[in-house]
Amino acid sequence: MVQVERTVTVRTPVERVAEYLADFAHTEDWDPGTVSCTRADAGPIAVGAEWHNVSEFRGRRTELDYHLTRREAGRVTFVGENKTATSTDDFGLSAGPDGTTVRYRATIVFHGWAKLAGPLLKREFERLGDEVVPQLTRALEGLG
Repeated sequence: MVQVERTVTVRTPVERVAEYLADFAHTEDWDPGTVSCTRADAGPIAVGAEWHNVSEFRGRRTELDYHLTRREAGRVTFVGENKTATSTDDFGLSAGPDGTTVRYRATIVFHGWAKLAGPLLKREFERLGDEVVPQLTRALEGLG
């Protein structure tokens, strides 16, 4: 398992941040590894909504199908799966006098033979986490 956590604070109101983050297609705006992320079902964005994500990691493309598993005040969580890994993207949101603080935690659990690579990839996932901070900040600040 690999876990990466980052925190950003933006001037955007928490309600607007929560609405934006609940649509996983927006990962195209702030996740440096995401090549594309498209809604896989129709209707309102609610628990159970689905997205198909294509990411590039270390020169290889990987595809995961994500589901919104939690959408409540202060928390938005997605779980993505393929045969190699289960990825959980969890956002904790809190309103403050200066706007919104977002605690982003990405957890990747590898399956089968890929478990062996997990510890070796920790540094690469940490680097990606560092790249997320300015991009996520920029995307959320742009919401106004």
